[in-house]
Amino acid sequence: MKPLIVVYSLLMMLFCCSCGSGHPDRRVTEENAYEGVSNYCHQMYEWSIAQENPSIMYVEMGVESDSTYEVVFRSYTGATVHFYVDKHTGVTKMVEKVPLLDIENETGRINLFDYLKKE
Repeated sequence: MKPLIVVYSLLMMLFCCSCGSGHPDRRVTEENAYEGVSNYCHQMYEWSIAQENPSIMYVEMGVESDSTYEVVFRSYTGATVHFYVDKHTGVTKMVEKVPLLDIENETGRINLFDYLKKE
């Protein structure tokens, strides 16, 4: 009876641990982080203002840590949104910063995989 309980417990742990983010077999790469955030920004923000001067709005890679990629969106207003992409889950925290007013606010979270092209 004990071996059956141990096997059952191990199977339950394996099952529960593999259900996490909905994408357990995918690890976020630096390219995925940039592509997903860029796609999100192009969907959510008005880019027509940057047609004549593309340097006023852009997406670029920021600082990488052991667990996250930082991707930065700069708006034509000078505000930036910093996207912190979890390398394992794709959960992305957004922090808006307005340097001129010394304001920093967390503005939400997205799932990066929702903004990547389907394979």
